Amino acid sequence: MFNIGEFARMGRVSVRMLRHYDAIGLLRPARVDPFSGYRSYEAAQLKRLNRLVALKDLGFSLEQVGAVLDEKVDTSELRGMLRLRQAQLAEQLAADTDRLGRVEARLRMIEREGTMSTNNVTVESVEPVLVARLSGVAKSNDSADVGPVVQGLYGELTGVLQSEGIQMAGPAIATYEPAPDGALAVGAGITVGPGVSGDAVEVIELPAIDQAAVYVHHGAMATIGEAYQILATWIEDNGYRTDGTAREVYLVGHPDPEETWQTALQMPISGN
Repeated sequence: MFNIGEFARMGRVSVRMLRHYDAIGLLRPARVDPFSGYRSYEAAQLKRLNRLVALKDLGFSLEQVGAVLDEKVDTSELRGMLRLRQAQLAEQLAADTDRLGRVEARLRMIEREGTMSTNNVTVESVEPVLVARLSGVAKSNDSADVGPVVQGLYGELTGVLQSEGIQMAGPAIATYEPAPDGALAVGAGITVGPGVSGDAVEVIELPAIDQAAVYVHHGAMATIGEAYQILATWIEDNGYRTDGTAREVYLVGHPDPEETWQTALQMPISGN
């Protein structure tokens, strides 16, 4: 038998928490001295404590923890529950990390308002290019909606090209075009050579662009919004119009460090 302090050290919890678990009936001491009120625990109770703490740390309420423990869930069932909850928390962590990145990028743009230079914007003609492409739709222009669609398409496209033995002949090129109800049509393409065809992917020629405002963004895609703002400022300042379409040409990217990434943003312009 162990006193409450000893049991707390062995279970890596606080004495205060053990008293709380006792008070709500989650983990009763093996024995309580009728005269002193001192609590004593048995080593076998560490099994219940381990399950209790694991379930609580994975986000289950104490009421839910009690229900699970009282049902005497066996080890394999408990492991399955914990694995599922672990996956849910990992997904939430990834979403929160992505959201934090977007907030930081937006804050950076706010801090740089009025100081972002348009000096590096160029006007270029863009040659037609043959790409193997998969298409999808993002429900809005919000980066939270666009990012997962683009990433998913490129993940699928890479697998298709490998399975069909199609070789890259140039950079990856993403295309964006306004769609009904505020949605955004997204194309994830990879440059290929002439004569290429595939069963599970469309091979199309992206048409030439007579005039495009072009800006090369350096850094992670989380900060690509800066490039769009720079182009928008330049287009307006120089009296041009754009049709709302855009291409992102990934000149340097994965697996290089994010700070070395280079993305050429191309937007068709007219009217000057």
